[in-house]
Amino acid sequence: MKLGSKPDTFQSDGNNVRYVANELATDVTVTVGDVKFYLHKFPLLSKSACLQKLVASGNEENNDEVQISDIPGGPTAFEICAKFCYGMTVTLNGYNVVTARCAAEYLGMHETIEKGNLIYKIDVFLNSSIFHSWKDSIIVLQTTKSMLPLSEELKVDGLCIDAIATKACSDVSKVDWSYTYNRKKLPEENGNDPNSNGFRSRLCQRTGGSRICVNSK
Repeated sequence: MKLGSKPDTFQSDGNNVRYVANELATDVTVTVGDVKFYLHKFPLLSKSACLQKLVASGNEENNDEVQISDIPGGPTAFEICAKFCYGMTVTLNGYNVVTARCAAEYLGMHETIEKGNLIYKIDVFLNSSIFHSWKDSIIVLQTTKSMLPLSEELKVDGLCIDAIATKACSDVSKVDWSYTYNRKKLPEENGNDPNSNGFRSRLCQRTGGSRICVNSK
């Protein structure tokens, strides 16, 4: 499912700087690990309760720089969430969906902040696509290990186990193996593409499988 059609990449200035090409000057710097993101407050604050608090604290100190050191998934996961805030198209699959879900939880991207926020869309994707296929459910279950204990608190691992157990008791002819992974993976999906920064920039070509291209609009 593809929502929106805005560009799906941030500009890079070296390995440790990301920014949005925009006529408006950036007004907040978010430092995640060793990567600096030069961004705009409005799109971020409209969707993230955590960033609302951090920016408010910075304003009290006359400081426009926000430090985030412990977000699950680090800079890669934060960039997914930031792209969503800007309405850019981001691609989720079995390999990155848990990381994105945990990062969105950390940033407080709930429905109480804005309807159709990232947590809601990821949960819909998990239930409508990922948990309907064998391989995607197994891949997601494997990725939950690196996101403990938050993935356990969010019950993602339990949902994966339930999905796999249900399929084990079902007629195999009625269970999807995987639309997404019945093919050779692209370099950027293996994390081997030096230009991808861990993200897929190509648009989804299937709507029935376990990939989803989402943004905020």
